[in-house]
Formats: sequence, C-alpha cells, structure tokens
Amino acid sequence: MNPDLVIGIDSSTSATKAIAWDRAGRASAEGRAPIAMSNPEPGFFEQDPNDWWRSTAQALKDLTAKVDPTRIAAVGISNQRETFGIFAEDGTALRPGMVWLDDRARAQQKSFGERFGAERVHAISGKPLDIIPCLYRMIWLREHEPATLDRAARIAEVHAYLTFHLTGRWSTSVASADPTGTLDMRTRQWSAEILDAAGIDRAKMPPLVAPGTQTGEVTDAAAAATGLRRGTPVIAGGGDGQCAGAGVGVGAPGLAYVNLGTAIVSGSYGTDYAHHRAFRTEIAVADQGYIFETCLRSGTFLVDWLAREMFHADTTRLRDLLPKLEAEAAASPIGAGGVVLVPYWQGCMTPHWDSAARGVIAGISGSTHRGDVYRSLLEGIALEQAICTNQAEQAAGAKIDRYVAIGGGAASDLWSQILADATARPVLRSTTVEASSLGAAMAAAKGCGWFPSFAEASNAMAGETTRTFEPDAKRVARYAELRAIYADLWPTLSAWNARLADFVERGHG
Repeated sequence: MNPDLVIGIDSSTSATKAIAWDRAGRASAEGRAPIAMSNPEPGFFEQDPNDWWRSTAQALKDLTAKVDPTRIAAVGISNQRETFGIFAEDGTALRPGMVWLDDRARAQQKSFGERFGAERVHAISGKPLDIIPCLYRMIWLREHEPATLDRAARIAEVHAYLTFHLTGRWSTSVASADPTGTLDMRTRQWSAEILDAAGIDRAKMPPLVAPGTQTGEVTDAAAAATGLRRGTPVIAGGGDGQCAGAGVGVGAPGLAYVNLGTAIVSGSYGTDYAHHRAFRTEIAVADQGYIFETCLRSGTFLVDWLAREMFHADTTRLRDLLPKLEAEAAASPIGAGGVVLVPYWQGCMTPHWDSAARGVIAGISGSTHRGDVYRSLLEGIALEQAICTNQAEQAAGAKIDRYVAIGGGAASDLWSQILADATARPVLRSTTVEASSLGAAMAAAKGCGWFPSFAEASNAMAGETTRTFEPDAKRVARYAELRAIYADLWPTLSAWNARLADFVERGHG
C-alpha cells in the first residue's frame, strides 16, 4: 500500500494529539492522551518530561490502532512553546520540566534585562523582555540548581525531546527553538551573546534544522512504543502557534490568524525580520519568513474563571451556563452598560509587556447584570486585539485586513461578531479545529516529498472557512469611541497597579 497519510503530532500543555491527515488536509483518524501538570509552589508550574513522551506514544498507539501504519508517509511535530527540561545524553530527565506558565524567574528577567540590556535581547531574540521565554528560567537554574544544570548533557524543549525518543537523535526545529529566547533570529542559530551572558553552555543546546527537514527515522524502540512502522521519516515542525498559522494558511497577504483559546494569540506573516514592542517575532513554519505575534494570556481561561469564581458554575453547570451568558450578553448594549473589563488576569504581554499587570473590572453599578459583565469580558478581549493588531500592522508595515479564527472561542457567534466590529475587520471561522496538528502535518508532507514547498502544501491542505462575520459600519463607529476610552484606562492605572504589586510582594517576604 502506498503511504497516503501524514501524522501531525500536537504536544500541547494538557494533552498530546496525534492526527492522520490526507493530501487535501482532511483528518482521517486521531489518538489523544493527557499530560499532567503540577504546581508545587506559587508561580512554579512543572511537568514530568517522561509524560511528554508517554502521552505521545499513547496517542500514536491509539492512532495506529485505527490506521494501518504502512499508510503513514511521515510524522511532523508541533509542541507547546517555552516549556523545556534538562537531560542526560540518554534522555533521562534530571529534574521536572518547567512549563511556559511558570513565572518563578521574575528576578532573573529583571536582572538580565538590566545587565545585558532589554533592547539588546529584544533585537537579537525578537522577544521583548518578558517572563515567558525559557531564557530566564535557565538563569534561575544557573543560580538555584547549578550542580544539576552542570550535570545536564542537553537543555531541550519539547520538540527536541520528542525527536530524540522517536529517532534516537537530538535535534529541533528553529521554529520551536526560537520561543526559548536564546536564538539569534537573523542567523537562525543559537545566540552566543545571550547564552554566554546567561552562563549557559551552547554545547548543551540541540542541533537546529529548518521546518520541513527530516531529522531521522522511527527507531525499533519507538516503533514498539507507538505502533508506527520502523523507518517512518520524522520531520521538524515547530511551536504550536506557528504551526497553527501554517494550518490556516496565514502566509496569504493581509491575513492574520486569531486563536481564541486559553490565551488569545494572533499572528501575521512577513518575509523580513523585524522586531518591535507591538509584537513578538517568531520563525514561521514556512519556506522562509517570520510570524509577528500578539498575545493576551487570558482568553477562554478568563471565560471559565468568570463562570466558576464569579457565577459559581462547576464543570457540569458551565456547559449549561455559557449559552445563557451569551444570550444575556447579546442583549446588553455596546459598552456593556458602562462596564469595562481589562483582561490582564495573567499579566500583560502585548502591548505593555507588564508581568505584574492584573485584571480590572470598572464601571459596575447597582444596575449592572451578569450579562453586562460577560459582555465586558468579550469586548475587553476584542478591544485589546484591535489595539494590538493596529500597532502590529503599523510596526511591521504589512496591512492586516482580515482574521481567520480558530480555537474554542471561535465557535461563539457573539464573540466572533464583537471581534469583527471592534477591530473593523472581517472574521472568518475556520473549518480546521486542530490547526497546530495540521501545520505539523504540512511540514511532514513537505519533508517527505509530497509537495516541493510549504506554499504548495498550504494551498492543498489549509482548512476552509465556514462563515464570515462582517463588521457593521455603525457598530464599528461605536466601538471606535469605546476603544479610545478603553485605551486610556491601563496607562492611567499602571503606576497604581505597580504600587499594589509591590505591596503584595513585600507581604510574601
């Protein structure tokens, strides 16, 4: 039987999905397995790296029980970004992996920015000074666990670790390495300047390859663990955000993706390297080029939080409550009756890069109803996206005239319409639910020779759209007025918030 499928592995924060796709980008079958996470101390978020492999092996085993392994032409990898571990050469984890949610390294972020230069690290890595990149947790290890770090043979993110288990070789995609904050984005090599200043041995970092490059073949041991055919090509993909962009064809002019998921991540494509505080720059899962990405850490996370903590909905009631909240929010006017929500529950990345930022609900009165509060949440996120997109568009010099929406939040007609009206851009709902897996599958399809380029793989495999939400001129004008009011709120409160954050921090001492 001629191989007619490729697999996109998507190792996310909570689970690994392995999905088989055909040449037209249609999903054939899938397997899934969970990944546990621990929170041993406030601000510490960790995973057992063995679970990254166990969940991947189980997801693949589930998939190969449904699909003949001889049909699989290649396997591509997409992974949770900014999560890494330290390992012996044989892949043994020397300590728990540190997850992207982890913010223990605030002091290291601050001190490295002062010592090395915040603008300098931004220019080299494409990442404004922020708590998310792995770099600062590596420095934390250098300061707090130096003996363990010195014993390590490899410092590797999830992509490199899975590649090692599948092929027996350490390597990773530049599109997975760059979110660590230790890559020189112009040369696409590990930055000697950053790593030397951080006290990290470059020899411990895995070899780098371009997306779509074959990194090896499935070994006998990996075949036994996964059900894959021995010798199946393994292809470098990239971080889940860049893979999602590839999966929805974000290389098209004027198109940005917006992932209405746990976080709100939006990205547009450019051929030339640029860096600016309006976005963070990532290497595209493409033949060339970069993704200019905005990120709000609180998306559907905040929807769930509001329903659970403010409206007392447990997991069972949440399914019943959300449609009611949507209906009540739809009945609330633009501006939610004067309620404004700033969605910085998890700090602020773009546009302010303030890790100490916290959420705000303003304008509540005795006439406020829960539908108003819920609408203010949807509007606050949409207004943030409007501001970030406008700034990114201007800074990158590339027009963004429409979004393709993915993620769980994209299923909401109300949210999609608010986003269209608040940003004055059409929102196209994608048919692709698992865009990150599809992007990894495109890398596999290109790497195994199905297509000579990512562009052709995207043309053949990218998902279609099922509905377009067009901005309404009257609502656009109304939201423009609201955006001008909203945009002044955080600059007004930021200094006050910094004082409050300092007060709380000193109370923990």
